[in-house]
Amino acid sequence: MSAARELASWGLGLQLGDVPAAVRRTACRHVLDALGCGLGASRFGQAGPARYVAMQLGGPPEATVIGGGRAAAPNAALANGTLIHALDFDDTHAESLVHVTVAVLPPALAVAEECGATGADLLTAVIAGIEAVTRLGSVVRHGFHARGFHATSVCGTFASALAAARLYGLDEDAAVCALGIAGSFAAGSLEFLADGSTTKQLHPGWAAHSGVLAARLARAGQSGPETIFEGASGLFRSYLGQAVEAGRLTHGLGDRWETARITIKPYPACQLSHASLDALQTIGVQASEVSAIRFRLPEDAAEIVCRPEAAKRSPRTPYDAKFSLPWCAAVLLVDRGLGTESFEPGRIQRPEVLELASRVGYETYDPGVAAADAPGRVEATLRDGATRVGEVGSSRGGPDDPLSEEQLLEKFRLNAGPGHEALAQKTLGLESLRSVGDLAALLAGQVEVAR
Repeated sequence: MSAARELASWGLGLQLGDVPAAVRRTACRHVLDALGCGLGASRFGQAGPARYVAMQLGGPPEATVIGGGRAAAPNAALANGTLIHALDFDDTHAESLVHVTVAVLPPALAVAEECGATGADLLTAVIAGIEAVTRLGSVVRHGFHARGFHATSVCGTFASALAAARLYGLDEDAAVCALGIAGSFAAGSLEFLADGSTTKQLHPGWAAHSGVLAARLARAGQSGPETIFEGASGLFRSYLGQAVEAGRLTHGLGDRWETARITIKPYPACQLSHASLDALQTIGVQASEVSAIRFRLPEDAAEIVCRPEAAKRSPRTPYDAKFSLPWCAAVLLVDRGLGTESFEPGRIQRPEVLELASRVGYETYDPGVAAADAPGRVEATLRDGATRVGEVGSSRGGPDDPLSEEQLLEKFRLNAGPGHEALAQKTLGLESLRSVGDLAALLAGQVEVAR
């Protein structure tokens, strides 16, 4: 059996009762976090071009766009995927290095609303997609990133297609074709790191849009290659540059739940900096006391958040800053916090932050685990010559140190703004929701733009 057929068979056959209750609850938490991130992006005026274009593409008003308006389901998925990812505050999976819920919720939500699905239908499709995207990203640890591809976008296209295929009621053959079609749509370049461009925001939106289109095309009779993953010109050889045994993609489906291994971010910045920032938080020093800071972090992480050193110490754009450990560390000390407001364009080049960032150094090591799962360590040299060392075993928000229910709700409130308590309640009770339309209606109200 091909990897695509095995994945499609499992994804279409999954029943919510097959999923442990704790995993279902965790999935609802991640849906809530993602919706909060989308509402926050709308409040802060992010993802405007994607939202504008999505609304201009036309078609029947099948699904809700976060913050107001309706669009055809593929176009709503484009807008919502971009919105949820725009603040870089949405969840991540360490082993695959993908942003998880944003890869599957936007297409699933749009199609579920279009089809009049229940909350249980939506939740089951989301979980199926999560299990797919995390395994795809993990077949070779950080393999997509090493070749310049954004795994969230590339892998998310397939997960989107699977979730949409399930909600559209496709049979196994059609779902296999949807995955094959998705392989011709999958894209996402990491070149945004070179100049701080915002194309990364688009990646989950494009994956969501493409996944819905792939499922619709398959439903209409379009064929797609069954060997899209392991074939001679399939995903593994073309994107990863190597053959991968097909069973690595589907191993453990239904037994090992990657849905329970996702991190909810406490900082709106690259996950690869989080353990280091948590370690810095533990030493309790003020910016004025610090002479120098030195982090110890995995080589894979340093390549993204510490190099090139000059650019990381003086970021040009908010997106540059989100991928700079020296800058984020300096802001954390100067402002005694790192939040969405930290990345406003007028705050990126503050002299006191840049001066402290210039005194941040690092050393690297091989942790033997995924970089986003690695411990964090920092040594601060104070102006009086004393040193302080901070260490954490892993970043906050992950499976070993999850956010509490109150911390999760507080993050949601800070992002979504006032007036969204009913949305939070319905989302956390998603599996008993009679109609996804009831949830979507709460996303439709025009949010107050933050000043």
